[in-house]
Amino acid sequence: MNYGGRSRILATQRTGWFMVQTNHGRNVSGNELNPRSKASISSGAARDAWRSISAPGLSTRILALLVMIVAAGIGWFILRAHGQIAVRNQGYVPYSDAPINYRSEDLSDPVAKLQQRLAQGKGKLKYEPKYGYLKSVLKLLKVPVESQTLVFSKTSFQYKKISPEHPRALYFNDDVYVGKVHDGKAIEIISFDPMQGAIFYLLDEHKVNKPVFQRAELDCTQCHIAAGTRNVPGVLLRSIYPTATGTQAVGSQSYITDQESPIKDRWGGWYVTGKIAGQPHLANAVVEDNQGTSQSDQAASTKLVSLTNAFDSSAYLTPSSDVVAHLVLAHQTQMHNLITLTNYKTRLALYAESTKKNSNGSAGDVPLSESARIQFERPAEQLLRYLLFVNEAPLSGVGIEVPSAFAKEFAARGIRDRKGRSLRDFDLKTRIFRYPCSYLIYSASFDDLPEPARGYVYHRLLQILTGQDKSGDFSGLSEDDRRAILEILLATKPGLPGEWKDYARSNHIPVHGSGKESHAS
Repeated sequence: MNYGGRSRILATQRTGWFMVQTNHGRNVSGNELNPRSKASISSGAARDAWRSISAPGLSTRILALLVMIVAAGIGWFILRAHGQIAVRNQGYVPYSDAPINYRSEDLSDPVAKLQQRLAQGKGKLKYEPKYGYLKSVLKLLKVPVESQTLVFSKTSFQYKKISPEHPRALYFNDDVYVGKVHDGKAIEIISFDPMQGAIFYLLDEHKVNKPVFQRAELDCTQCHIAAGTRNVPGVLLRSIYPTATGTQAVGSQSYITDQESPIKDRWGGWYVTGKIAGQPHLANAVVEDNQGTSQSDQAASTKLVSLTNAFDSSAYLTPSSDVVAHLVLAHQTQMHNLITLTNYKTRLALYAESTKKNSNGSAGDVPLSESARIQFERPAEQLLRYLLFVNEAPLSGVGIEVPSAFAKEFAARGIRDRKGRSLRDFDLKTRIFRYPCSYLIYSASFDDLPEPARGYVYHRLLQILTGQDKSGDFSGLSEDDRRAILEILLATKPGLPGEWKDYARSNHIPVHGSGKESHAS
């Protein structure tokens, strides 16, 4: 399926929740559009489309008129107040069929669980005139206010409300991402289900007696199942060269940000606060449309520490867009996607094998074919490398001053061994974390990786941490790093395979049960 085609009618580049992904590459041209976004085009975009029609023929005019009618109807359907704000059961959504069944209502993500509690009267969303339901949503989903990051590029279906003067606020924990647009129609939420990956929700911002989280399928999956999410339902961060209005400068590049992205290419269209010195970056700055990719005045833009000079920070829960939160976010988003990718590929491989066996009349336990094993081992190896921060962009010279409020809150949630060590401890001198192994190894999504992929990842991880695998990809892991990560996991991670426990016993390393949890994630 091609995501990189051009269209003058379907001008949907400004839609999406976390970002807009418009083609297969990491670098995305600002004028390339996503042809799959037909159903989410807003009525305003339709009017732009009408003006952009170049052919005077009757058929072209009729086509444009039809687009306008459909767009206007869907735009009303999505955004009308006090009612259904999410498109459901319309249009094509990938992975809707077996074995994934993405549209299934059998969910156990944090928002689904919260909605069940609300329906049972075991909780209540509280509305405030200034912040709407935001504070209550964050509290009930255990999303820290300190995680706030601010983006002013127009990367939401509520793009008209987003600008450098009114950035969108994003909040996150290990399983949930919450987006709040200034004076917006809905709170936007991505909640990770252990089996299905990213599940998208909208919460109407108008005050009602019983607010309901509405699952948004078509609205969000158009942009959130794409190359930038590894073609599974997921999340991604986009860095652009923004104009003064928050749109992408014509002809400029954009980047998908992860832990491997050079600092110089990060945070375009975002505010970043905190003490940062050294390497240049794209935050806190705009460029003129006619400047293209020419650099803005980095020296001037990076002087902005407090956001009060850029916009009214009193409209937000905190005046910060913490640089450490940005670094964690860059790691976490693609880590989530790789877990989902490994999950999906394994289930698809097993389903294909089962179908083939049934059609051949095979009985009993038949070993997986080589092609099936490759199908899940390949993403599992990608997951393993990302888990251990292979190819992480160095932070040397960035000069991040710690601790920040976010850094303190994040580290406090760490599960610690007898020596007080946690995978949530920061380094921030040469790399993000002191012990380079992702804290998402404790997540339900990781625990629910289907076999045989889960066993494969754990087996390979033990090989690496015990020094059996010293291949070039893992050469950046020192002996001390490997030993520390191994000891932390053995002491704090439940459900480790038997070979891990056997190794611990033979080497007199404490196993799970001797660690202490300072705060449950």
